[in-house]
Amino acid sequence: MTLALPNPRGEAWRWSDLSALRALSDERPTGAANDPAPLWIGCGGPRLLFIDGVFQADASTPGPIRIGRTEADPQNHPLATQAGAEGWTLDLGPDHTPSATIEIVHLSTGGANHLAASLRLAANAQASVVETYAGPGWANRLTDVRLARSARLMLSRRVLGDAGFTSLTDFADLSEGASLISVTLGAGAGDTRLDGRITLSGPNAFAEAGGALLARGEQRHDANLVLRHAAPDGQSRQVWRSVADDRATASVAARVEVARAAQKTDAEQSLKGLLLARTATINAKPELEIFADDVKCAHGATVGELDRNALFYLAQRGLPPADGQALLTRAFVIAALDRIGEEGVREAFVADAERWLGGAA
Repeated sequence: MTLALPNPRGEAWRWSDLSALRALSDERPTGAANDPAPLWIGCGGPRLLFIDGVFQADASTPGPIRIGRTEADPQNHPLATQAGAEGWTLDLGPDHTPSATIEIVHLSTGGANHLAASLRLAANAQASVVETYAGPGWANRLTDVRLARSARLMLSRRVLGDAGFTSLTDFADLSEGASLISVTLGAGAGDTRLDGRITLSGPNAFAEAGGALLARGEQRHDANLVLRHAAPDGQSRQVWRSVADDRATASVAARVEVARAAQKTDAEQSLKGLLLARTATINAKPELEIFADDVKCAHGATVGELDRNALFYLAQRGLPPADGQALLTRAFVIAALDRIGEEGVREAFVADAERWLGGAA
């Protein structure tokens, strides 16, 4: 079957390079996965291990998570449609909270693997999920989130693949008073495509989405997010930090849509990029589409280089140039990772970013 890919001439796809996906789809995985032990953060909750998209029951403790066919809806998204329906489901009843953070590790050994996930949280339920992606090949994922009244979900992801391509597509619907915080760190050596559509369908809902995209060599990171306010009194935040070195490209297109009924909306966007080399490219495209007249919406996008005065100041105090650059870049990136709620998870993500920067191990 021919792999159907989106037209790169389309506005939503013009910064993505999907040319490698057909070749990856034709490859077969080697099955020789690296040891997943270093990838576990150790949160003490349920654990799931997938190798090439296949659930490893003997290395997992799924707890409340069900493995099998999901109810995830790809909504005709060209990459999400490839994910199929098989995967994992987290279905929490009213007022239910898992014992600790759920950890999921996805290891790839080449080729292509596809997986879907369905997260359904009933009224007042709470959960925190951490996903880690590593290994070569194409890892393609669809995540469908439905949050009932006052439900809360923290979704943290780190993409650490040493080659290949990772594509993550999220659809989320938030009912009255529900809260979703999603943070993604791209700190591997492969390319990524991140898509999201979050709808605040109930009043007083809150959503925050963002992350840090770190690229070097010929890498390409591309994030495309639409956050729609469909009900009044909603709040949303989008915080993205991009860092590009060598000839790499990091791109973020983030849009906020405010429906006519969504009065009293409070929405903010912060898209910032840092160029470590003048041969690198960063694209930042914030958008506001507002049909309500009583709202507070703000957006900003900046791209620049490290402050030379700050680098000189650090050098004058004995810090080597590479360490000074890493220190200032770390401070820039950390703003996008601070929203991770669990301290241990946040520290693990910061450590990954520091390794990429050549700072503390």
